[in-house]
Amino acid sequence: MSNPILNSSFNGETRTFDVYGKPMTIGGVMNKLCLLALLMMLSGGATWYQFAIGNLDKVSALTMIGLIAGFIFALVASFARKTAPITVPLYAFAEGAALAGISCFLEAQFPGIVVKAVAMTFITLFSMYFLYETRIIKVTEKLRSAIITVTFSILIFYVISWLLALFKISIPMLYDSSMLSIGFSVFVCAVAAFNLLIDFDFIEQASRNFYPQEYEWFGAFGLATTLVWLYIEILNLLAKLNRK
Repeated sequence: MSNPILNSSFNGETRTFDVYGKPMTIGGVMNKLCLLALLMMLSGGATWYQFAIGNLDKVSALTMIGLIAGFIFALVASFARKTAPITVPLYAFAEGAALAGISCFLEAQFPGIVVKAVAMTFITLFSMYFLYETRIIKVTEKLRSAIITVTFSILIFYVISWLLALFKISIPMLYDSSMLSIGFSVFVCAVAAFNLLIDFDFIEQASRNFYPQEYEWFGAFGLATTLVWLYIEILNLLAKLNRK
């Protein structure tokens, strides 16, 4: 969910850099984000190839390995920041396989859903950046606190639902295609989109405060995790709409 790296690394801190060192830049963050996207496409492409040739068992295995490995690398990157240049790319590579696996199975059920989800994710990304850059929506402390609070509330809700699933208790609102379920998915997609505003603001403020260049990895990681979450939620929303 969201961007733990940005929340823990940038919030309320002001740093200076060694005159002999290089500060973090927005361009540096974007370059690293492009690298993460490339790694996701490489592992995702390999998973799609296995799906195309009919190796569904391998696709399932790659999906599970990607989910578990991605979660582990994300935790390590979050709590051992010096490992970010290694763990963040590994996270992207693992997450690419996981996302591709999930996308493959949904594409088999609902042809065309993946293209729509990817397009909607990028449209949302550029739309939120436009709203941020033009200051149509200003990231104030109240807005930031509200978004983070709602985000963690959604996280807690998901964790509870997963725990209940272990006892074969399901929450219909998460899985069916009722109007309530669709409305919930729309709400979560909106929250994920608003997290992009926080990402942009954290990265801009960190670059203005001359954070060390190594923090570019954290900025790229934060954006990547938010985009992954947004894509999954949009994919889930489209799947619900297709089931109606």
